[in-house]
Amino acid sequence: MHPQVTDYISNAGNQQEILQTIRQLIHETVPAVTEEFKWGRPVFRASRDFAYLKTAKAYVTLGFFNYQKLNDPGNLLEGTGKGMRHIKLKSINEIDNHLLTTWFKAASIN
Repeated sequence: MHPQVTDYISNAGNQQEILQTIRQLIHETVPAVTEEFKWGRPVFRASRDFAYLKTAKAYVTLGFFNYQKLNDPGNLLEGTGKGMRHIKLKSINEIDNHLLTTWFKAASIN
């Protein structure tokens, strides 16, 4: 676990629980995951960057690089960039462990 990521989560106020839950789920799902602190946010990497976390005033953004690998039948992913999409999580209850586990596995594969 990267110390700057730990500090980021520790200083996230009421969003700590969401951030910590997602961080733990990533580590449980992707065996070779490493953490980095880039662009002012936690970035998760296997053979390359696959996900990031970012806090905002009312939600946590969970972003995915190479989103094309993700199956999103519910059209939950937002964004218009070439290679990245994200979801916004406003509460711990919005975390769908099964869906996120599937996405983390798909996104982290080369």
